[in-house]
Amino acid sequence: MMGERTVMQEALFYEFNLERHVPADHLLRSIDRFVDLSGIRAHLRPFYSEIGRPSIDPELMIRMLLIGYCFGIRSERRLCEEVHLNLAYRWFCRLGLEGDVPDHSTFSKNRHGRFRDSDLLRELFETTVRHCIEAGLVGGNGFATDASLIRADANKQRSAEGSEAVDWEAMAATRRSVREYLDTLDEAAWGAASEAKPKFVSRSDPAAQWTGALKGHAFFAYAANYLIDLDHAVIVDVEASRAIRQAEVGAARTMIDRTQDRFGLYPERLAADSAYGSAEMLRWLVHERGIEPHIPVFDKSERSDGTFERADFTYDYQADAYLCPAGKQLRPRRRAYRTPRPLVDADGMIRYRASKLDCDACALKPRCCPNTPACKVPRSIHEGARDMARDIAATDAYATSCRERKKIEMLFAHLKRILKLDRLRLRGPNGARDEFHLAAAAQNLRKLAKLIPMPQPTPA
Repeated sequence: MMGERTVMQEALFYEFNLERHVPADHLLRSIDRFVDLSGIRAHLRPFYSEIGRPSIDPELMIRMLLIGYCFGIRSERRLCEEVHLNLAYRWFCRLGLEGDVPDHSTFSKNRHGRFRDSDLLRELFETTVRHCIEAGLVGGNGFATDASLIRADANKQRSAEGSEAVDWEAMAATRRSVREYLDTLDEAAWGAASEAKPKFVSRSDPAAQWTGALKGHAFFAYAANYLIDLDHAVIVDVEASRAIRQAEVGAARTMIDRTQDRFGLYPERLAADSAYGSAEMLRWLVHERGIEPHIPVFDKSERSDGTFERADFTYDYQADAYLCPAGKQLRPRRRAYRTPRPLVDADGMIRYRASKLDCDACALKPRCCPNTPACKVPRSIHEGARDMARDIAATDAYATSCRERKKIEMLFAHLKRILKLDRLRLRGPNGARDEFHLAAAAQNLRKLAKLIPMPQPTPA
């Protein structure tokens, strides 16, 4: 027999416990243990006025932002709607059933003002790192670094050619992203990272880099730089930079120094790909920081035309000379010039040259230097660090680091596919920093929730 039509009947009184309606295994229950925002008011107090209308609770806004980044809710309008409807979200935000959800415009006003001026989002991320350290998830012995390109909120149709003159000062009067671009022209991670002019410059977000690094259609992008601990892939630092190799290498240095200053973490080894294997970077790691570089050496000396490579020449440390395959010496100085010439060129290379008499009589000249009178081999002034990296590359520890380094690629895949951060919503260098800090904090919180089990309830 068919039942009667269900009719909703309004009750005069309700007894409703929000705590009971949030499942015990919900992700937000696990994350809530590690979200300590008790000091947020003291941190933000200097940025609020002593008079006027009471503001929206900053802890509420931070909790809502964490929900958005943990569950891939990219739109703040939609985030407000989801928090209004979802009981678990209301429980996490401490709103109850009748609490009012703030308007979406409140986030923009606070982000461009108090949150950015106080560096609150950076502090939020570092708090998650401290929780990971206290939970024993950070070993501190081995780190890995890498960068991933994130599309910027910029369109090629509204861009200018790199050689085109643009009155950026006039545009900065009305566009925040242009003001931030002008403020970062002298910073090593942004304008000063490279003197090369890009092919196109976005008028709406000029700090975004026009790049075709993904071997497809070129686009405007920022680089999200991660420094992770290899034990449990905890993100110990994050930095935004231009999407070029020089800026990414500079960001890696910044993150290593900052991690030591903030958390006292000093790794024994650093794993990275060949983009970080330049001579200058290896010198910095070996001689200035004492870190073993588990990094492939960035080397362009390989030949495909059958002629000898630099690896075919043996370096004699005592004589400071190279020995060619025929056994002849190559020295940095072969003659005295009337006008002294620098031994090291602008690229930090020393040229070791063979004698022309030796090369003319050598039977191996067609395979050694067929187009030049004498053979010459360039050697970097930082070749000692490069040799150390080559020696490490032949060890079992290096093979282990190469396998563990894939953890950072998995974090980037999680960032783009699960957290939906494949395109930025905010513009300018500060907008990129804000998004990367929140996303890294969300990933660390999810890591804590996964690896640290919930405490068992104490029986009455």
